[in-house]
Amino acid sequence: MPRVLSVVSESFPIAGTFTISRGSKTEAEVILCTIAESGQLGRGECVPYKRYGETMGSVAATIEQARAAIEAGASRAQLLTLMPAGAARNAVDCALWDLEAKQSGKRAWRSLGATEPHALETAYTLSLGTPEAMSAQARANAHRPLLKVKIGGDNDIARIRAVTESAPHSRIILDANEGWTDANIEENLAAAAALGIALIEQPLPAGADRILARIAHPVPICADESVHGAADLDRLKGLYDAVNIKLDKSGGLTAALELRDRARELGFQVMVGCMVGTSLAMAPAVLLAQDAEYVDLDGPLLLARDRAPGLIYEGSVVSPPLPELWG
Repeated sequence: MPRVLSVVSESFPIAGTFTISRGSKTEAEVILCTIAESGQLGRGECVPYKRYGETMGSVAATIEQARAAIEAGASRAQLLTLMPAGAARNAVDCALWDLEAKQSGKRAWRSLGATEPHALETAYTLSLGTPEAMSAQARANAHRPLLKVKIGGDNDIARIRAVTESAPHSRIILDANEGWTDANIEENLAAAAALGIALIEQPLPAGADRILARIAHPVPICADESVHGAADLDRLKGLYDAVNIKLDKSGGLTAALELRDRARELGFQVMVGCMVGTSLAMAPAVLLAQDAEYVDLDGPLLLARDRAPGLIYEGSVVSPPLPELWG
């Protein structure tokens, strides 16, 4: 039987409001890609991201442009040249991984040549707000061992201090989402170091980060918006200490595995992160994150409603996906 591709737009409400330096949102808009073949169905989910010029419509259109090739049997390897890196390719690539697992009866992690995956400790994200509001968020989540804190504007040192004082036993990652400048980065880095911050993500705008080669890194600095695929890594040496790999940036698990392996070769630490999506979007990333120094796969914890069945979270610990969900 020939393959049949389906592309559906969906929306899942966020519990409250999710705010970063570029704006706020109250729902996660995702695209569900399903590929049916010979009685089996593979699924993949992506989250279009405006920062990279993506919209729900443009991502769906990118998948539709590749429909004929996908339905004709394009492989995951062929997708790497058939489709550009980004959310659209991620949804198709992950659907193919899931389809292959169901057709073969072989779990996706076995196809990776990996050992059986184990549960992971994930960061939990606190939205950007006033120091007082962020202090309250931190206090409510002070039981979590790892917090990721959105910053990236004026008064960030007050925010950092408020969070560290309210969650004194949590390790903390700061995510500036390109919100710092050459003028304030050294002062902010020094304050972060003094307050015991573990890692800082993308403090400066992508492409405007050369100062990172000239200044001290009292806290390790992680590239996010600056890194999409393995080809980006060579120019990041000497600027960053770690890289954040997201399936929606790399364009799927296949490309993300290549990125991870190359990052290891070059001596980068690895974070595996996510956009705000459902358990279906997180599931393949759980496999990718098995040996990562930092895991940020809390998307479903930020939602008011997840897919069923979803990933199993116990506090901040996420278990590998069951086959009913993915892979």
